[in-house]
Amino acid sequence: MSGRRIAIAQAWTRLGPRFLPFADAVTPELPAGRLLRLSLFQVSVGIAAALLIGTLNRVMIVELHVPAGLVAAMVALPLLFAPFRALIGFRSDNHRSVLGWRRVPYLWFGALLQFGGLAIMPFALIILSGDSNGPVWAGHVAAALAFLLVGVGMHVVQTVGLALAADLAPPRSLPRVVALLSVMLLVGMLAAGLVFGALLAQFSQLRLIQVIQGAAVASMVLNIVALWKQEARDPSRTRGRGDAPGFRESWRHLRGNGPWVRRLVAVAFGTAGFAMQDVLLEPYGGEVLGLGVAATTVLTALLAFGGVVGFLWGARVLGQGADAYRVAGSGALLGAVAFALVIFAAPLDSAPVFGAATLGIGMGAGLFAHATLTACMEAAPQGQVGLALGAWGAVQATTAGAAVAFGGLLRDGIGAMARNGTLGEALASPATGYGAVYLIEIVLLFATLIAVGPLVRWARENRSGHPSRLGLAESPTVT
Repeated sequence: MSGRRIAIAQAWTRLGPRFLPFADAVTPELPAGRLLRLSLFQVSVGIAAALLIGTLNRVMIVELHVPAGLVAAMVALPLLFAPFRALIGFRSDNHRSVLGWRRVPYLWFGALLQFGGLAIMPFALIILSGDSNGPVWAGHVAAALAFLLVGVGMHVVQTVGLALAADLAPPRSLPRVVALLSVMLLVGMLAAGLVFGALLAQFSQLRLIQVIQGAAVASMVLNIVALWKQEARDPSRTRGRGDAPGFRESWRHLRGNGPWVRRLVAVAFGTAGFAMQDVLLEPYGGEVLGLGVAATTVLTALLAFGGVVGFLWGARVLGQGADAYRVAGSGALLGAVAFALVIFAAPLDSAPVFGAATLGIGMGAGLFAHATLTACMEAAPQGQVGLALGAWGAVQATTAGAAVAFGGLLRDGIGAMARNGTLGEALASPATGYGAVYLIEIVLLFATLIAVGPLVRWARENRSGHPSRLGLAESPTVT
């Protein structure tokens, strides 16, 4: 090879890790092909999420004429299982199988549940819409079962998949691996939303069946490819449980290994602070700022883009050794500023200010989610990665669902009072209900900063007393 070609090759080698997304997440222990293949479980979860909280909302209400309240109840059903993510993570930590696997059996059964729910869902929805000779209760039961199966499958696949990623990734690349997995979830949701929208442009019940069952097959294929040859078989896992601790004992051990209660409280405050606006940004743009449908649709893209930027930013600074709790606090502070800009966009009647604020909300949420997830992974004691990730996921998913519902109810209640003149003439504006929600989100994000502050001090003292990082860095399962 000539000297010029060698120089060009060296230049590309230096360029890659700096400018190619997630190039520095690749390690000898977890090469690029294996890492990208593992991330497909997040794509499958993104497909199911886009279907449940996006496409099916409109189809059920508009095309199938299902009451909106019943639709909301069906979509919320998967949240009932969210608190059990900690138990699923614990079980995957301690599972004994004849084949010597811990994570793979749970990933497999989660994929089966997700596939089964999607497979029966279109028929259940058609019965629910009344287009059948069967009793009404049959449609309700069938639809509830379909949504519950998909939701349970999503929770199991995501919890155990993240735990498997933590097993495989070396500690030095863990923040970048977390960022990649988070971005792949957004990629799955975005791609699935675009495909579903295009395929259902000419709606028919037959087309609905084809699309949803196609999503079922796609999710199963993606999960099989993701878990194929990822976890090594360990003969020691074929033995009985013996004196293995139970869930309560393991939970007490986890709580005694650092400030886990405060850590999860911070996750709850921050998640609620970012999630209350999930169903309000587009209506705010249309009702308060007078934006058209096309303009408000761009807001969703801005929010998702901001989330990707937040994940990338978080991966970069955490990979350089930044404290995860400081990064989480920065995300919460950025979110509080962004929500203040959303409020000021109304009196300024400024769509650009609103757009910038939406981008800031996405960035803050991405930073916060990435930093708290990384902190929980790093702080997990040896052999309890699944339990730690399950606890994070349980708090995050449950709080997000409750916050979305509370935000919608609060906006409706205060908005109605404002329209009726109960709050006075000065507040008789469509922006009042939205503004109340955004103010509460700002308060929650400042509460997050209060919860995170002692964690920053604890992390600093812990590092000064123990030069080597605790948790995953000392676990032989990730080396």
